[in-house]
Parts: sequence; C-alpha cells; structure tokens
Amino acid sequence: MYSHRSSTGPVDCAFTDRLGGVSAAPHDSLDLALVGEGDPDARRRNVEKLLADFAPGARLVDMAQVHGTRVVDAATTAPGAPEQCDALVTDRADVVLMVRVADCVPVLLADPVAGVVGAAHAGRQGMADGVVPAAVSRMRDLGATRIQAWVGPHVCGRCYEVPAALREQVAAVEPEAASTTSWGTPALDVGAGVRAQLRRDGVEVTDVSRCTLESPDLFSHRRDGVRAGRLAGLVRRRA
Repeated sequence: MYSHRSSTGPVDCAFTDRLGGVSAAPHDSLDLALVGEGDPDARRRNVEKLLADFAPGARLVDMAQVHGTRVVDAATTAPGAPEQCDALVTDRADVVLMVRVADCVPVLLADPVAGVVGAAHAGRQGMADGVVPAAVSRMRDLGATRIQAWVGPHVCGRCYEVPAALREQVAAVEPEAASTTSWGTPALDVGAGVRAQLRRDGVEVTDVSRCTLESPDLFSHRRDGVRAGRLAGLVRRRA
C-alpha cells in the first residue's frame, strides 16, 4: 500500500504504491484516480481503505489538479468537493491533504512545531511556474518557520524525454531541471527542479522518490497511457 510512510512529531506522511487495493487490471489495484477509465466504485473503495489505514476518522481535503499554481487553505474548502488547485495547506489537526500523480512530482510539506502542513502537485508546468514555492509561502503565512519536505515518486530525468526546445525553455527558468535521457536525448528532471526550489527557500528536503516509469509497482502515465491509475501522497497533523 505504501512506497514510503513516516512520522515526524505529530505529522504523518505517506506515498502509496499500486498494491493492496480492489481495482481490476489494468488499473490494479490501489488506483486512487479521481477520473479515468478505471471503475469509479473501486477507486472510491480504494480511497476509503487507504484513509482507514492512514488516518481513521480524519477529514479528507482533495484536489482536482490543473497544472497551475493556485494554493488553497483547507479551512476554506467545502466538504466533499475537490478544489481546482495544485497545492493545499492547513493548520488544522486531523485534516488529510492528498495529492495524486502518475509521473508528476508529489511534494508533502510540514512544520511539525507550528502544526502547519501542505501538499503540492508539480508537473513540468507547475514546477516552472513555481507551485511548490507558492505552497511554502502560504504555509509561512499560517505561521510555519522550519518547513520540511518529502519528495515522492515521479518519472526521473533519465526517462522524461522532451524536445530540445522545451528543455531549454524550462531550464531558462530552472536550470536544475535540465537533463539527458539514459539513451542520450534531451530530457527534464522535474524532481531535481523541485528540490532546488525547496532548498533555495530554506526547506529541508527528504527525497523518497523512485522512478514511476521504471517501477512496476507504481503507476506511470508515460509507461501505460490511459491504462495508468494514480498513486497519492498524504499528509496530516494528528490532534
């Protein structure tokens, strides 16, 4: 069920794999997608099963991700309706923030002392536009001072091939994102770009990533196309 799970003080965080759910092939088995070709009832049951294990009784606040930079405070969200955004923050206890990916970079954030947590979805465009720094800034508005970050599974820079012009365009904004595939063609390393942004913002980074495309126990849209489900990152502060 988890590719990583840890606790720091009162903060719990985790990244899922594709195991331990109820979805049938080819979306087997812990498909957490909001939309797609998989069985919606199975996806709903997968979310329920995950939350029952990760944070029983806690409230879920969800994102309908749009590859932008909008950050939403979970205190302003309506129950049950995913927010159109790419980052969530909260200073409330027992609120689970969830980010879904299948190659993009999931980032979990926390200041355990201040009791502020966040979750962000950084694809190529979101990384270049600064969604993760925007989430860090909003957390500081809520009182966070010493923020830690966990960077979860995503497609690596050796596998994310792009046209040369696109690599140069993104590298002009974030040089750390420039990469080359294992077969020698232009590529992007979105995770490296995110980690560089976090470190420049004074955030302590823990990299628990693996390449989604290279890992059969993780979902990857680049590998499987529309047959890919979604894995998730989750974070919450216990009461």
